[in-house]
Amino acid sequence: MKLYLRLFTLCFCWFVTPSYATVRLPQLIADGMVLQRNVPLNIWGWADAGEKVTVTFRGKQYKVKTTASGEWAVILPAMKAGGPYIMDITAGNTVIINDILIGDVWFCSGQSNMVIPMERVKEKYPEDIAAANNPQIRNFFLSTQADVTAEHADVLPAKWDKATPKSVLNFGAATWFFASRLYKKYRVPIGIINSSVGGVPIHAWISREGLKNIAPFNARILQMDKAGFKDSVSRLPVKANPPTEQNDLGFLETVHWNDVAYVPNNWHKFWLPGYWADEGIKGLNGVVWFRKEITLPDSMAGKPAKLFLGRMVDADETYVNGKFVGRITYQYPPRRYNIPAGLLKAGKNIIIVRVTNTSGKGGFVPGKTYNLKVGTEVIDLRGEWQYKVGSVFYPDQFTLLPAFIAQNEPSGLFNTMVSPVTRYAVKGFLWYQGETNTGASEGYGNLLKTLISDWRDKWHNAGLPFIYAQLANFGEVEYSPSESQWADVRQEQLSALTAPNTRMITLIDLGEWNDLHPLNKKDVGERFAIAAENLAYGESLVVPSGPIYQSAKINGNVVELTFTNIGGGLIARGDPMLSQFAIAGSDKKYVWATAVIENDNVVVHSDAVANPMYVRYAWADNPEAANLYNKEGLPASPFQAEIKQK
Repeated sequence: MKLYLRLFTLCFCWFVTPSYATVRLPQLIADGMVLQRNVPLNIWGWADAGEKVTVTFRGKQYKVKTTASGEWAVILPAMKAGGPYIMDITAGNTVIINDILIGDVWFCSGQSNMVIPMERVKEKYPEDIAAANNPQIRNFFLSTQADVTAEHADVLPAKWDKATPKSVLNFGAATWFFASRLYKKYRVPIGIINSSVGGVPIHAWISREGLKNIAPFNARILQMDKAGFKDSVSRLPVKANPPTEQNDLGFLETVHWNDVAYVPNNWHKFWLPGYWADEGIKGLNGVVWFRKEITLPDSMAGKPAKLFLGRMVDADETYVNGKFVGRITYQYPPRRYNIPAGLLKAGKNIIIVRVTNTSGKGGFVPGKTYNLKVGTEVIDLRGEWQYKVGSVFYPDQFTLLPAFIAQNEPSGLFNTMVSPVTRYAVKGFLWYQGETNTGASEGYGNLLKTLISDWRDKWHNAGLPFIYAQLANFGEVEYSPSESQWADVRQEQLSALTAPNTRMITLIDLGEWNDLHPLNKKDVGERFAIAAENLAYGESLVVPSGPIYQSAKINGNVVELTFTNIGGGLIARGDPMLSQFAIAGSDKKYVWATAVIENDNVVVHSDAVANPMYVRYAWADNPEAANLYNKEGLPASPFQAEIKQK
């Protein structure tokens, strides 16, 4: 009898329960989202073909029927800033979206300097992080995904995060300071969609349609469409003897070199920071162990500590008193390792760093912080260490990079990290990219203008503001006029200002010679915001950037240069004389020029050039002494120009 009743109940439920498809929403349309104010809003998703979908928002209903492919979309009218609101979406089921704000949404993209999170700069900005308790600023960070075959309908799973001192650590640092400044000024909710990937070229972010007339990318797209091509170039070559710990002498000896019981034998002196190629180890790719004994006072013993080991090339494993405290697998992140309470002791303590490098100069990047910190007490770790080679790598041990990496290919990131977002209304775009293109700068300006028009076309809004960063200073300082790949890219970036509704921020004073990822992201974000105030918020009295070269005229051997964006006037910052101006004659052999400001123009000349035909400013990877600014404190853009004879 019990079995009969159970079967009857199951059958009854099967007949009376209707079969409805579950309505699905894109990742962006979710709890905590920020919708763009003052424009019609697209809300979309998926359900069964022919399904009726009702969207209820702010007391109004919007009804639609899904297409044959199961897609649906409704258009909400433009609304003023406000919230929080709730949205109900009903088909066979009901989805409730909570805590919706209406404000300004910015799509922020590029490579690693747009990715760098607040966590990376937390020691530089502790007060800003502690004060980052603002639920009106929200961040949506896209996970990396690449595909060259087709545009995706949605991004990988992600969520909207409100700004708190904890969550802000995952916000892009430049975008956080950008959003924070805008919110303080306009008191409007700010949504940041961060779609960025480190180490990628610009063409990966442009659609196939955008690249169809641009060589060699159009040919590469056709090549990728050929059957079997992608598989043929995606295979990684396999090497018989890849480097492993089993080849490392530090792990082969009876007592491992990271063990506190180990007694060092035949170790050599090393002055840290520095590269081992500069201190007696020529041309080595492999594993080198570094060791330092330090003496701690009783006041530092037993307490939790922070170990700062700057940056290393490339990977490291670090031990304190025989205990593993951390590792980083590539060169760019700073080494900041937590040492737990009880590990440090009064008297002798041993720090061991096992560094692995496969190309270039391995070691410790100069100019960074190397110390051990317990509360306010600090032990400086710079100075004499010991080293010993654990393993030598040979070229045939390495696995080669594949010939095909989707995120480096034309449209590989547009398809997955731009296209799915184009239906979501935005206020404008921020772009910070170019480092990857420094080895192939020719045509970058055209690609950037193509990207700008391509994205505006995909968002169906030709006037969307586009603000981008010019490359920061990086690398060793040149003290003579020279050629520069970084300057080449900056010139290409400058040329993109001919695209309408664009602004460029100059960063040649915010970089670090020894770090591709400089820590000063607050000034970067605020310069983005200043440009946005002018371009996107109509603040015509706000000077959006530093001086931009406009024209030149010549009188004998003297060249007079004019600039836009001079604001309150031109100044030579920090020095009575201007630096980093160079001129050349028809031979294009540049020499330093004397440069002075006269009536908010710059007058340059050199007795060595009787008939100047070319002029440059700040033309170097790291133009350290460049000091032309406007009175608003914004640096002039580097440039080169041919002087037209009249």
